[in-house]
Amino acid sequence: MENEQLEEKIIKKDSPYATPIAIVIVGIMFSLAVFYGLRNPSKETPLQKAQTQVSALEEAVLPSEGVVLPASWGNLGVQLVNSGTIDADRFKAIYEQRGAFTDEYKNLLLGNNNGRIKITRENSRYYLNLFWALGLANKNPILDTGEMVDQKYGGAGNFASTGGWTIAKGKPMDHYSKHVLITLTSEQQSLVDKISRGIYRPCCGNSVHFPDCNHGMAMLGLLELMASQGASEKDMRKTALAVNSYWFPDTYLTIATYMKERGIEWKNVNPKEMLSADYSSSQGYAKIRSQVIKPASSQGAGGCGVDIGIPVSAPAPKQQSGCGI
Repeated sequence: MENEQLEEKIIKKDSPYATPIAIVIVGIMFSLAVFYGLRNPSKETPLQKAQTQVSALEEAVLPSEGVVLPASWGNLGVQLVNSGTIDADRFKAIYEQRGAFTDEYKNLLLGNNNGRIKITRENSRYYLNLFWALGLANKNPILDTGEMVDQKYGGAGNFASTGGWTIAKGKPMDHYSKHVLITLTSEQQSLVDKISRGIYRPCCGNSVHFPDCNHGMAMLGLLELMASQGASEKDMRKTALAVNSYWFPDTYLTIATYMKERGIEWKNVNPKEMLSADYSSSQGYAKIRSQVIKPASSQGAGGCGVDIGIPVSAPAPKQQSGCGI
C-alpha cells in the first residue's frame, strides 16, 4: 500500500520528475516490444505475402542478374554500320539525347565483343534494335521466299519490321536480306526455319517465320546468330523464351502466374509450349490472361519503331517494348 502511494506521489502531474519518468517507462516498453517482436515475428499480412510472391515470380521470369545467351556478338555492330544498315550517327543520337548511350552500347555498336551476350532488364531493348538490324539485313531464305514476300501482303516493304527501320543509310529495303553477315549450313538453316515457325509474340498473331514486326525480325536475327555458333535446338528455344520475356515482361509474368496457379513453376515450363501460338500469340495470350485471377501487371505494349526503352528494374512497373525504334 505504501509503495502504491509512493508511485502516485512520484508520477503526480505536478511532480518535476513526472515527464522524464514517463519517457523512460515508454522507452522501456517500446524496447521490450521490439525485442519480443523480433523474437516472435508476426505472420505476413496477405498483402505482404502477395508482394513477396510477385517479387519471387518476377525474379524467376526476369532475372535481375540477366541471362547469358549461347552466342557472342563479335563485330556484327561494325558490319551493320559498314553496310549502311545502321547509320551510326543517327543511332547514337537517339540514345545520347536521353543520356542513355553507355560504354556497353558503344562497344556493341562500334567494337568487338568476343564474350557471350548477356541480356538484362536494362539492355534488352538495345539488343532488340541490334538483333532487328541483323535480322533485317542478313541474307536468308526466310526473307527471300517466306511470307514476307507473299504478294497478297503487297510486298515486304509494307511491314513494321521494314518500314519502321528508320535509321539506315538509304531506304530500309535497300538492306532487306542484302548483306551476308552470318553464313549458315543447310542443317543450321533448317533448324532456324523449324524453330522460327514455332515462336510467337504477343504483339501479333504471326510466328518468327513471318517477321512482320521488329520483335519477329529481331528474334529471327538472334536465331540465325545462335544457330551459326552451334547452339542446340533446346538451348535456342530456352533462350528465345528468356529473351521474349525481357521484351514482353508483362506478358510472361502473366503467363508465369497462370502456370503457377496450375502448380507449375516457371523453371519447369516447356519453352516450346510457352512460345507456341497457344500462349505467346496475341490471341493465345488473350485467352491465358482472361483466366488469370490477378494478372501480374497491366501495362500494354508500345508501337512499332526503334525503341530506346526505359531501364526496367524491380519493382518498377513493367513496360512492354514497343514495335519500333
